[in-house]
Amino acid sequence: MSVVVASDLDRTLIYSAAALALTMPDARAPRLLCVEVHESKPLSYMTETAAQLLTDLGDEALFVPTTTRTRKQYQRISLPGPQPAYAICANGGHLLVDGETDRDWHARVLARLADECAPLAEVQEHLLRTADPVWVRKHRVAEDLFAYLVVERELLSEEWVKELAVWAENRGWTVSLQGRKIYAVPKPLTKSAAVREVARRTGADLTLAAGDSLLDADLLLAADRGWRPGHGELADAAWTAPAIRALPERGVLAGERILRELLRTVRSPR
Repeated sequence: MSVVVASDLDRTLIYSAAALALTMPDARAPRLLCVEVHESKPLSYMTETAAQLLTDLGDEALFVPTTTRTRKQYQRISLPGPQPAYAICANGGHLLVDGETDRDWHARVLARLADECAPLAEVQEHLLRTADPVWVRKHRVAEDLFAYLVVERELLSEEWVKELAVWAENRGWTVSLQGRKIYAVPKPLTKSAAVREVARRTGADLTLAAGDSLLDADLLLAADRGWRPGHGELADAAWTAPAIRALPERGVLAGERILRELLRTVRSPR
C-alpha cells in the first residue's frame, strides 16, 4: 500500500524553546535534538525519540512536510530521516519537488487567488492601519501570498482579533493566531489542495495527516485519517471530526505521540 503522510511542522512535530515550555517540566525533560539554527542560534527542537520515529516513518511511507513557513524558513530545518521528495510551503502556495518549486503548481495557485478572494494589498493595508503598535513587533508578507504579524501576546487585544476574523471572512481570507503570530491567509490557499496533488502524482492509496492550528483543519479533513495534539487552536476550540483523533498530549511529547500513531498506522493501515 502506498501511503502519503502530510504533517505540519511547528508545534506539531518541532518546537521552539518557547513552545517547549508548554508542558515540559525541567525535572522530566526528555533528550532533545536541535533541527533548526537561525542566526547562529538553535531555534527548533524535537525529542531524540521523535527523531528516530520520523526516520522510521520516512523509510516506510512518503513523508511530506506541510507548513505555513516560507520556502526560505523551511529550508533552515534539517529533519532526520530521508530527504523528502515533496514538501509543501507557504500553506500550499509552493509545492517543492526534490527541493525545487513546481512552477506550474504555483501558477495555478496564483490564478485561484486572483479569482476567489480580495487582494493581498487590501489585507496588508488593513493590518497596518488597525493593528496597535503597542503590541505589534513586526509586519511581514510571506512569498507575496499572505501576511502575518509578530505580536506581544500578553498585550494583544482579543477583541481586535475577533473583529479581524470577521473582516477577513467577508473578503475570502482566514485569520489564525499561533503563538506570537497572527496570520491572514487567503481561503483558496490551502495545504489540502497541495497534498491532494501529491497523492494524485504518487498514486497513494492512503493519506494520513497531523496538525495543530486552524490552518491545518482543511489538511486533516482531506486525509483518510488525521491526528491533532492537545494544544493549539484546534484543541482550544475542541475541534474534531469523524476521522480525526484528538490526542491528550501537549507540547513536545505530543510530537512523539503523533509520530507513533502515524508509524503504527503505516505498518497496520487497516
